[in-house]
Amino acid sequence: MTTLLHRVLRALDRFNAAHPWDHNAHYHRWILRQLPRRFGRALDVGCGSGDLARLLARRADEVEAIDSDPAIVARAREVTPATAPVNFTVADASAGTPAGPYDVITCVAVLHHLPFTEAVTHLRRQLAPGGTLIVVGCAREQTVGDHLLAAVAAPLNAAVGWYRSRGRTVPRPPSMTAVTRQPEMSFPEIVREARSVLPGARLRRRLFWRYTLVWRADA
Repeated sequence: MTTLLHRVLRALDRFNAAHPWDHNAHYHRWILRQLPRRFGRALDVGCGSGDLARLLARRADEVEAIDSDPAIVARAREVTPATAPVNFTVADASAGTPAGPYDVITCVAVLHHLPFTEAVTHLRRQLAPGGTLIVVGCAREQTVGDHLLAAVAAPLNAAVGWYRSRGRTVPRPPSMTAVTRQPEMSFPEIVREARSVLPGARLRRRLFWRYTLVWRADA
């Protein structure tokens, strides 16, 4: 890496740190568009500060929201109205989910923290017949397509951050305080493993270093 490129990347990192925004929340509206107007039980895996769980609660009869971080679960409880049909639990996503079945399961930026195939298999077993599993995940950049998307996303990311912060320095939102981890699996590896467990799953690369997966169980 040249000295000039290194300086540019460091400057970009400083800019992004001053104007942060939540890439996961960017996909919440997209998630809702994949779901029915009303449904029964929902499970939000890796709920963080509860933003998506509260959105799901507007359509669901009941939402179970889990995260392994006690501090962020406590934060989610604090900011969620008592009347909202959401139950926040400190639990491990790969085995500690409250008993299903669920009509909807959402899983945002979580699977790269877990053994992928085992976690997806577990979530499939929790899904009710006709239910929908939606994943927004992170993959390791490997292919030419990955690097091209990253090159497009980098300036857009800075522009969105500046626009949302109105050019001011702002703190990170609570949803961005959770522990992060770099993904180990590439997108092609994720596609192969996902379709071995979820036949017919729809996967797609997305902007801002994310991919999406949608799978509907047979009724």
